[in-house]
Amino acid sequence: MAGVSDESLAAAKERLAAVLPNVTLRLAEELFGVLGTLDSSAGLRRSMTDPSRPGKDKEALARRLFSGKVSADAESVVASLAASRWAKPRDIGDALETLGATVAVAVAERDAGGLGGLEGLENDLFTFNQVVGGSHDLQRALVEPQASDEAKGALALKLVPRAGEAAKVLIQQAVSNPRGLKPTALVERFVELVAERQERWIAYVTVSRPFSQQQLDRLQAGLDGLYGRNLKITVDIDRQLVGGVRVKVGDEVIDASVITRLGELRRQLAG
Repeated sequence: MAGVSDESLAAAKERLAAVLPNVTLRLAEELFGVLGTLDSSAGLRRSMTDPSRPGKDKEALARRLFSGKVSADAESVVASLAASRWAKPRDIGDALETLGATVAVAVAERDAGGLGGLEGLENDLFTFNQVVGGSHDLQRALVEPQASDEAKGALALKLVPRAGEAAKVLIQQAVSNPRGLKPTALVERFVELVAERQERWIAYVTVSRPFSQQQLDRLQAGLDGLYGRNLKITVDIDRQLVGGVRVKVGDEVIDASVITRLGELRRQLAG
């Protein structure tokens, strides 16, 4: 995606974030189902992404098509996407795929208590790709055009019998509707979404000299309290930092290094 489509997807992710704490895997399955419908009809994709049509008209179209067929949450997501602007008709499908996978990842995170759930999901997806990647017969079977989606999905799940429910949803999506990719390539994209979600649980700490265990314990307690969850802390030593500490959690940076404070002081004096 690029430009306007990136902006529309970013806005859709923000809207989705508000309902993620309470959703179930059913929402992911519904969004993937709508994606299948859009992928099967080029005319429908064009109608829902036509830049010459008002957003309200496209939203109304989406609601007429899917009202009563999916949950209220799924209908709202699809209607909002239809009302948005897209550079290409395919981009709305890419967005649905991303949002559906995001729901599955968030459910795995919530239901298994945070980082552990994400790590478990990541391991399940890696296991599937390792098994399939090691067998040409499996690779051919999972893209066999004569085989039904149900048959390919059943085969895929037999390869990872201990996988969690979120992993099963993502793996079945990858083999039933890879959208021009190899199933393992789409699973890799899902792994990337898991990794992005994991960043919310990892604090990357940079210090100028090693911390004592007592200092690490205080830092752990402070960061856990600040972010409201048990973070995993990784510490990197940067002698050029001079003093202080720099912490990065997700997209947020807490920078209390001496160099940063001196730089801010210089800017204030120069201004």
